[in-house]
Amino acid sequence: METDWIWGFAGGALIGTAGAIFLLMNGRVMGASGLVGGIVDGTDRWMWRETLAFLFGLIVAPALLRPVFTTQTHLTDSLPVILLAGLMVGFGSRLANGCTSGHGVCGISRLSLRGIVATVIYIGAGGVVMALLRHLWGVI
Repeated sequence: METDWIWGFAGGALIGTAGAIFLLMNGRVMGASGLVGGIVDGTDRWMWRETLAFLFGLIVAPALLRPVFTTQTHLTDSLPVILLAGLMVGFGSRLANGCTSGHGVCGISRLSLRGIVATVIYIGAGGVVMALLRHLWGVI
């Protein structure tokens, strides 16, 4: 029996729990792009320590767990594609006033219409882009 779904379930539960704790402790949605934006533009100076600790954990925890858990990602080896994808995600996050953690995890769990609509749009757009790049153009 396939057990890979367990890792997705456990990861989703951890992300949801982190989002709930962050909202309860700070009164703010745990949106990574909003947190980064608040540090960059200075609007969240009052909670910069918590925000930096949270963002540090987002980067360090996977790096520490990488030797323990290995998985196949099917990530492309094309650096231009990776850079373009990162820029597009950043642009989309600014355009949507939030990212996957803000809209997808925290928005949907709070039944936010804006979060639900944004999530449907970015999941659909990601599916279309993936289909085009992989199956039509063969880039990925």
